[in-house]
Amino acid sequence: MIKGLLRFIIAIIFIASGFVKAVDLVGFSFKMEEYFSPSVFNMPFLEKFALLFSIIVVVLELFLGFLLLLKLKLKFTLSALIALCVFFGFLTFYSAYFNVVTDCGCFGDAIKFTPWESFVKDVVLLVGLIILFVLYRKEFKKTDDYGAENKPENNKLKSILFGLFCGIMIFIMAQGIMNEPIIDFRDYKIGTDLKAEKDKINKNPSEYKTVYSMKNSKTGEVLKVNQDDYVNQTKYWEEGTPWKIEEGKNESQLIKEGYKSEIVKFKIEDPTGNDLTEEIINAPKAILVFSYHPKEVSPELLKNVEAKVNAQKGVVTYGVSTEQNTFKTIKNAMMDGTAIKTIARSNSFVLVLEKGKIVDKQPAKNYID
Repeated sequence: MIKGLLRFIIAIIFIASGFVKAVDLVGFSFKMEEYFSPSVFNMPFLEKFALLFSIIVVVLELFLGFLLLLKLKLKFTLSALIALCVFFGFLTFYSAYFNVVTDCGCFGDAIKFTPWESFVKDVVLLVGLIILFVLYRKEFKKTDDYGAENKPENNKLKSILFGLFCGIMIFIMAQGIMNEPIIDFRDYKIGTDLKAEKDKINKNPSEYKTVYSMKNSKTGEVLKVNQDDYVNQTKYWEEGTPWKIEEGKNESQLIKEGYKSEIVKFKIEDPTGNDLTEEIINAPKAILVFSYHPKEVSPELLKNVEAKVNAQKGVVTYGVSTEQNTFKTIKNAMMDGTAIKTIARSNSFVLVLEKGKIVDKQPAKNYID
């Protein structure tokens, strides 16, 4: 009874984790790119394979989780899941200890974990899997041998269920890669009121204080000093002081958690740096064409999208990208590439707002069809 319940819980956790990432494989690939970046594992040559690695990881989570749920090939399944947990545990520990990837993406955008929370989760799962391995070790031959313990008709039913599960998951993954996620867990889902979200953020902002890394040039002592203590204690800044601020080592410390929303990063500027955000979210209707990698977008596609956008009358229109001269016939605007990726996964895509509310969001190739 206990081992059956434990097996069910762990299986569901892996299936849920895999499902959330399967829905948004492109988003998970962005997270893999972070791990391959110079600031983490310094393997930028693997960044172009991030989507492939993402597919492999998600397929393993989903299919192994479902095999565990069905109690099929138990020895192989448990061994593979233990290996997967060790791999995830290494990644999350590295992220937490060196504070390099602040969100592992374990459950995509549906549930956010800090690196240490992710590491603890992996350790708990690993312990649970090891316990299952020990509890089921005497049954491995029976459960792994089709027909030894299970009736042939039961094995056939399980095989059919596994095949259906695989087919559904492959469809969901393909949909997310070719278009947009079937289920949108992001803050920028259709129906989100950007203007209302901005107001909530402004009314309840998070508060931060700067923590300086101070080094005594005479003794070599290093201290962490928050901005208030730095101002109030003259020994840190008076003339002739041996205390010096270590450049590049200052930290921003959260003092009060305000209203949390990814919409805080929604800031659009013209090429000269003027903020266009208020104009856009207050417009009766705005159509924005986004691209986070403009050089990878077909010029023909952009030409067709711009033509359709220009045919709309009385609408605020902008082409938003990471480069100033991406668009030829609509006004160019700038936005951080990571923020653009958060809004939608397609490169490029079209976002339609009505008084700041998202009413449509789709890949550019679908928009012109």
